[in-house]
Amino acid sequence: MIPNEFIQTLLSRVDIVAVVDRYVPLKKAGTNFVACCPFHSEKTPSFTVSPAKQFYHCFGCSAHGTAISFLMEFGGKPFPDAVEELARDAGLEVPRTHIPPAAGDRDEALDLSAVLLQAAKFYRLQLKESERAIAYLKGRGLSGPVAARFGIGYAPDDWQPLTAAFPDYQSKVLETAGLVIAGDAGKRYDRFRDRIMFPIHDGSGRVIGFGGRVLDKGEPKYLNSPETPLFSKGRELYGIFQARPAIRTAGRVVVVEGYMDVVALAQHGVEFAVATLGTATTPTHAQKLFRVTDTVIFCFDGDEAGRRAAWRALENTLSVLADGKDARFLFLPDGEDPDDYIRLRGKSAFEALLDEAMPLSDFLLGELATRHPPRSAEGRAALVNAAKPLLAQLAAPVFGALLRQRLAEIAGLPEREMTALVPIQQPVSVTPPVRRGAVSRPAPSLIRGLIQCLLLQPELARRIPVPKPLGANVDGAALAALVAFCETSKAPLTTAGVMQHFAGGTYEELFVAALTAAESEGLTAELLETELVEAVNRYWLNAQKRGDNAESRRAPPAELSVEETERARQRKLARDRVGGGT
Repeated sequence: MIPNEFIQTLLSRVDIVAVVDRYVPLKKAGTNFVACCPFHSEKTPSFTVSPAKQFYHCFGCSAHGTAISFLMEFGGKPFPDAVEELARDAGLEVPRTHIPPAAGDRDEALDLSAVLLQAAKFYRLQLKESERAIAYLKGRGLSGPVAARFGIGYAPDDWQPLTAAFPDYQSKVLETAGLVIAGDAGKRYDRFRDRIMFPIHDGSGRVIGFGGRVLDKGEPKYLNSPETPLFSKGRELYGIFQARPAIRTAGRVVVVEGYMDVVALAQHGVEFAVATLGTATTPTHAQKLFRVTDTVIFCFDGDEAGRRAAWRALENTLSVLADGKDARFLFLPDGEDPDDYIRLRGKSAFEALLDEAMPLSDFLLGELATRHPPRSAEGRAALVNAAKPLLAQLAAPVFGALLRQRLAEIAGLPEREMTALVPIQQPVSVTPPVRRGAVSRPAPSLIRGLIQCLLLQPELARRIPVPKPLGANVDGAALAALVAFCETSKAPLTTAGVMQHFAGGTYEELFVAALTAAESEGLTAELLETELVEAVNRYWLNAQKRGDNAESRRAPPAELSVEETERARQRKLARDRVGGGT
């Protein structure tokens, strides 16, 4: 395990501009550096790298992170490898810590991801020992290198085979990880038995769960890990870690329905495929995919069940679709899946099908016309009525306008009337507002302002008694977590180090939004301490006014000098003028 203190120290010595510039040529733009985003296709640069924050952010696709995150996301490196590479560049040696578990703390000492990785290694070893499992994979046309690339293994046909991998089979963590099930009278047994095992990796390459497929006939055909602290099937995609480089090269990703489809496609050279995990495509899935590429092709069986699944994917993609993003749908001949198709016809035939995939607009309007044939006024009215809630989800203004235009043609209505019947959604801007004269905008909340100050200069938490709100909302809880981390960390505190610590956690998106908005709010490093002290004092004063004795007694207010007080007053007046006098 790599100590958190080392991560903080490493990020304080790394220059993110130099790291990113090795892979993506950067251009100076004011105090920052910009480029066309490497995570999605664009013509106008929206990818910003801040040397002051040691953080990157794309205003187009919301990709963000530290130097470690960049090597993981762009380079496809697991977390330890990314840390090792940066450490070599900085001339540091990565320390490893191993804390032997105490008798009463064994479960707490075991790390979920480490347990899952150990299980994956065990299943791989068991595959080598099972001639039956090997014969099954060979019968499906899989080679050894492809099986190794995806870490495929085998769960033996027994009740407790994992006892060979985990001497403490009663450990609570095995149940938490979804590897064992507690049956009647507390008797435990393995969840996965006599199945081909497919490790599920997150975007950084960690094993977070498993999918198991029966070798012979049996139900369920596929069995996934249950929801765990690491694994949620509505958020994860099988094969995304292995496929990311090929997705960028191909400029597209194909989404299929099963693990074997992904592996079979890779076996035949189509390496840009991923699969949902026994669930319908969710908005989170679509958002993840569109961060990696501009073209997403959903591939389904051509039967009725496949078309229903495709329609659910369409519904859940609309809300995250942006102008310039392309969602398409491919329906295979009835009774065939991608595994069957590519084994029978080969890579070229499958890629030819992908090239002819149906645009989302054609699928949407065609399906609605099938359900509500526009041969009568009643049919056309029903079609428009069915389209309204779908088009209302769109936040892509150009695409939405073009869809309304086509809908108006089908319904035989003037475009002006169609726009009145189906209003155009106003897109939510992901870029900070640009100041041109007096732009009216609300000031950030007091707690959000405290968060911004600490993210820009986290060392201030060691000198100034910043409040940790009790029983607060999400912003308050995020501030409390941020202050607690800054107060207890023994390593040098930097913006990048703080953001890396909270990466992937509950407050990551909130912190990213606060950090991204910090410059547009007029916060600069030179006056941050004054800004923070003023905000802390206002916080305690508000607590007293509310009669919140528990809050107001928790810490003394910080003090401002006469000069600092005057600077704070002048800055507030300036902000009020910029904000339109509010």
